[in-house]
Amino acid sequence: MGAHHSHRALRVRTSGPVTRILLVGLALAGLATIVGLVVLWPSGDRPASPYAAEGVTYPRAEVVEIGEPCPVITSETGGEFPEGCDRISVRLVDDPGVESTVAVPPGTAGGVLEVGDRVVLASLPQEGSTQYAFVGVDRTMPIAVMTAAFVIIVGLIARLRGLLALLGLVLAGGVVGYFMLPALMTGAPGLLVALVGSSAIMFMVLYLAHGVSVRTSTALAGTLFGLLVTAALGVVAIDAARLTGLGDESALNLRLNATGLDFRGLLTCAVIVAGLGVLNDVTITQSSAVWELRSAAPEMSRARIFASGMRIGRDHIASTIYTIVFAYAGTALASLLLIALYDRPLLDVLSDELISEEIIRTLASAIGLVLAVPVTTAIAAATVAPAVHQREEAAAPVGSPVT
Repeated sequence: MGAHHSHRALRVRTSGPVTRILLVGLALAGLATIVGLVVLWPSGDRPASPYAAEGVTYPRAEVVEIGEPCPVITSETGGEFPEGCDRISVRLVDDPGVESTVAVPPGTAGGVLEVGDRVVLASLPQEGSTQYAFVGVDRTMPIAVMTAAFVIIVGLIARLRGLLALLGLVLAGGVVGYFMLPALMTGAPGLLVALVGSSAIMFMVLYLAHGVSVRTSTALAGTLFGLLVTAALGVVAIDAARLTGLGDESALNLRLNATGLDFRGLLTCAVIVAGLGVLNDVTITQSSAVWELRSAAPEMSRARIFASGMRIGRDHIASTIYTIVFAYAGTALASLLLIALYDRPLLDVLSDELISEEIIRTLASAIGLVLAVPVTTAIAAATVAPAVHQREEAAAPVGSPVT
């Protein structure tokens, strides 16, 4: 009974001077983020695609007939494309009297689409008529079902904290959609947009999901440090590798419609944003680990707390490195198969723009993540103070911070 009472009488305290320095630093970072949002907020004209012209709509249509898929023609097989291949006939959902035949990308008509499926079209007004173009398959229903299942499962298992994390994800999407993408489209520097947008996201996501506390503030400080390291490494590496930012087909298509964009800046932005999620995961884990260690061992010195926290951090780093690498391998599987098909020497392959971009993006994020672990652990170890008994706490000066 006495031991139980003694355990309850111990509380994890925070060091007043270190905590004040931490909070002042985060306040300055928050102020800089707000100023950055105001200064970089998108204004002015944006580049526009012909599909974004006035009067263009995106109606849904139902597939009524599917043509034959076009064969794959190479220099070895030869031949010509049959007339009408890779085309489908569709009927507008909102206006069943309107039918049209549209071309679809290779592989779409060959077993992917079925009669009765819904697709999205682009309705392009012409003089005296309307031309329709295929945009994609209408995948609203399966995405909605998966999203609902995800939200329900998160709510049942993670409860309020999980739902708050989802709300933070929505807010983060708002920052990307309403600030970062429009700002980049109007020609704002990619580095500044990424730093300001990422900082805003981390402030919202961390405090919303994990609560406003010194513990969360410690993780936020480590995250911001990791972002700065990733940004610096990204800028240096992109310049040293002479990357253009035009390594994939999407960037090349974007260049055709937005010739004034700084594609190296876009690549720098991508390097920074790519590491956000994993960086956040590592820093909040390290901060929580230090707090739990202090709670379990209230008399342990800060040096030992740091050493114990780093043992946890090393395990986390090892598993996170695998996560980063295999996540890339999964998304770039088609590119990797193409490389294997060409049977080129590995060193030659690594010099390709597309592969080099991904390697530098991965390595910059990984280095920032690894360096954020000891920094976050050190800040947390310096912030938490040895716990005291209630009698000592009563004798402490009024206003001493206690978590």
